[in-house]
Amino acid sequence: MYSTDLAEVYEAVYRSRGKDWAAEAEAVADLARGHAPDADSLLDVACGTAAHLGPFSKLFTTAEGLEIAAPMRELALRRRPGLTIHEGDMRDFRLGRTYSVVTCMFCAIGYLGTVEEMRAAIASMGRHLEPGGVLVVEPWWFPEQFSEGFVAADLAREGNRTVARISHSTLWGRATRMEVRFLVGEPGGIRTFTEIDVLTLFTREEYESAFRDAGCSVEYRPGDPTGRGLFVGVKEGGR
Repeated sequence: MYSTDLAEVYEAVYRSRGKDWAAEAEAVADLARGHAPDADSLLDVACGTAAHLGPFSKLFTTAEGLEIAAPMRELALRRRPGLTIHEGDMRDFRLGRTYSVVTCMFCAIGYLGTVEEMRAAIASMGRHLEPGGVLVVEPWWFPEQFSEGFVAADLAREGNRTVARISHSTLWGRATRMEVRFLVGEPGGIRTFTEIDVLTLFTREEYESAFRDAGCSVEYRPGDPTGRGLFVGVKEGGR
């Protein structure tokens, strides 16, 4: 998962779709402050290349990340020096402090393989929220939204690099199995690589149960930022 090859082209591919991480970060910050107006600290779980964390760092007094994949973490720190990104697994991490807001964006939660793992991750996030703090999780698709054989294609051109991406999705048990092939053209030549992504199709009810058992209220907001909506919860104990 998340090889060095992918880390290098990841943001460019999604920018070619019109993805605006800064706008998404601002919208999430506004959403969180609608529940916790004084929120001043944030943890972005599975922060990847820090595409959201960079903008979050300008919106909160303290903004830190958690990332398990070394290529993503290393690239994030190289591109955005000065950020604090902890090495850790979302299923069980302990940073020794709490935050006003904890986020897990862009469907990263879907990479967990079982309901038990997802619940463990939500519980870990909940442990890192201060009372009255806000948890925001962007899910992968629900099972009823899966489309067998779906093909997506992207072409990104930035500077002297062109990236073509094509993916094909099939149902694999309770998960989406995406075979993703990349073609990368640069002055030194053309290279290819393939990624296999497996994202679990958790149900809305499974997410909601995990939030409640982590001591958080839960609201599902369909739609933005990527069509899959957001789960938003508030930790018990606030005013």
